[in-house]
Amino acid sequence: MKRGKVEPVEAHLVLADGTVFAGEMMGATPEEGFVTGEVVFNTVLSGYQEVVTDPSYAGQIITFTYPHIGNYGVNPDDNESSQPFCRGVVVRELSRRHSNWRATQSLDQMLTSRGISGISGIDTRRLTRHIRNLGAMPGAFGTADIEELKVAAANEPGTDKIDLVKTVTCSETYRVASTGGERKIVAYDFGIKSTILENLSELGEVIVVPADTTAEVVLEMEPDGVFLSNGPGDPEPLGYARENIKKILGEVPIFGICLGHQLLAETLGAKIFKLPFGHHGGNHPVRNLKTGTVEITSQNHNYCVAEGSIEDVEVTHVNLNDGTVAGINCLTVPAFSVQYHPEAGPGPHDSRYLFKKFEHLLDPSNKQEIPDA
Repeated sequence: MKRGKVEPVEAHLVLADGTVFAGEMMGATPEEGFVTGEVVFNTVLSGYQEVVTDPSYAGQIITFTYPHIGNYGVNPDDNESSQPFCRGVVVRELSRRHSNWRATQSLDQMLTSRGISGISGIDTRRLTRHIRNLGAMPGAFGTADIEELKVAAANEPGTDKIDLVKTVTCSETYRVASTGGERKIVAYDFGIKSTILENLSELGEVIVVPADTTAEVVLEMEPDGVFLSNGPGDPEPLGYARENIKKILGEVPIFGICLGHQLLAETLGAKIFKLPFGHHGGNHPVRNLKTGTVEITSQNHNYCVAEGSIEDVEVTHVNLNDGTVAGINCLTVPAFSVQYHPEAGPGPHDSRYLFKKFEHLLDPSNKQEIPDA
């Protein structure tokens, strides 16, 4: 029997300022006729599955600037979390068929099975230019009429001053077995990625704890070091995390990535500000100020550490696109962090040395110079 052609379902994306984009539905059908979230854009050329399953996108609608998405399908090994937490996905053209020996599903099938809605056929170049000019903003998309979408977009609060970490963190402590090292590392799960856990497990056993786990409970585990993970949204509401970090500082070495970097910096006294449209992509050049080398990095964040707002800390890395702080090292206690994702591989492995740097700090008897490249 010949399969009938599936007719596309007309849909629209409407931004909070009233701008309208026409497209077609893909993925899961939204129950209310629309979904809402903060609309951002990501410039990766590949790695769409890792982006969609990154918990740091909670509360956001991801626009892919690359025009053709889904050509190599998806597979369970490349998921960065057990489920996607993004609100939706926007693409110019969804691949009609995928081809890769590792693929088990199409991107459209994965989105549908995970309850994530998407919209294709969007002029993503126009949308990206709009966000670059006016900044990331709330939006709504779906099959509802345009006036209803306008109201939904206007009522969407976005990500400012909202604790999104509590929507992505684990509900209970779990362990990841060592794949090589003998250390014990406690990792705060603010939205931790699977690839980060793979890298940490090479240093030793990793004990992953919920975001609100107290410092006392963590220190009772007698870890060799504490890791502060990536995560979604605004760090301002996360006072509980800063309070725990404050108590851990100086007790054991600390390494932070992305949101963990912002929380460490805030705990040390830094000011945080929101970037106009954030850094979302796999091609951000970052200069290591000690070695002078440039790393090609993966980034996903809307907030940033203000330079010069913190004492007893040296800036170690700078984003060359806009000069913002991309890494810090504390001068009084063993703690450092970066605003990008060294576990990702766009360089392909330009930044993996940071895990070696953390390993160095885990050994208090190590007198050698800490590796910076």
